[in-house]
Amino acid sequence: MTARRVRGVALLVTAATLVFASGCAGSSGNSAAPPAVEKPNLNVAVVPALDSAGFFVALHEGLFRAEGLNVHFTPAVSSDTVISAQVAGKYDITAGNYVSYIQAQQDGAANLDIFAEGSVMTPGAQSIFVMPNSPIKTLADLSHHTLAINAPKNVLYLLAASVLAEHGISPGSVDFVTKGAFPQMITALKSGAIDAAMLPEPFASIAEQADGAVPLADMDQGATTNFPVEGYVVTKQWAQRYPRTLAAFDKALQEGQQIADTNRSAVEQAMEDLPAPYGVPKETAAVMSLDDYPFTSGAAGSVDEVRLQRVVDVMQQFLGFDSSFNINSMLTGG
Repeated sequence: MTARRVRGVALLVTAATLVFASGCAGSSGNSAAPPAVEKPNLNVAVVPALDSAGFFVALHEGLFRAEGLNVHFTPAVSSDTVISAQVAGKYDITAGNYVSYIQAQQDGAANLDIFAEGSVMTPGAQSIFVMPNSPIKTLADLSHHTLAINAPKNVLYLLAASVLAEHGISPGSVDFVTKGAFPQMITALKSGAIDAAMLPEPFASIAEQADGAVPLADMDQGATTNFPVEGYVVTKQWAQRYPRTLAAFDKALQEGQQIADTNRSAVEQAMEDLPAPYGVPKETAAVMSLDDYPFTSGAAGSVDEVRLQRVVDVMQQFLGFDSSFNINSMLTGG
């Protein structure tokens, strides 16, 4: 597909290096061992939602370890909350919503490389929830009420704004509030501190099962049907400094993505085994809606630039985003 941009410079250089090493070793009759990764210990901040299932499967099944990597996972509230720390070197790799990464790139707050896709939304994966006794029964009822999201003007805002607009409701009539981590949002919804909450899986199913929350609207509709939500990101400086490490991480991640996309039980087990308070109860894992998890079968990951351009297009529509922004600036070789 012409739209798929294969991770070029860093990963191809790495592959070429491995082939050259193998060819040179042939004269002695011994095959050369692959070069060790430059940075075996990695701090990785990932939003602990089902959008990140490929990462959690890779972590749970030891796929990173098999590539010589020791991955330390830190739960992230959103990509918006970890970008500055990633630029400062606290995190090697992060995963979260594309919107915040793209905004940071355009603002000059970071110089980022989206090296792998994480998730594409499916029905039930992202929804607006209210409590059963709420007077809010339709999207129109959200006007002049609070709708919680986990970070300002991020993908959850974008999804809600698009769906509201398609139903003839001005997004400006809704009071969007930031309530931090998703478990905190559920607590605020249950207590009545907020009127509604945007929840991804597995927090959507947790809120339904544990607290009786009811879905008001599914975000997988209209212009945001099958919308790309999450990606994996490094700074371009980091990618240049640690090409073998990035190639190894991406190889394990692609394997995790493939498993997540084809083996539901593996996703359920990985999500159940997350550390508290993010571990998903078994009964919730059995009913949660899964995303689609793009993957490639080779060691080099790829990013569908046409799919990511959809994010930019909706940002331009609802956030007044710069019309000259080129998503290729965040892809290898762009």
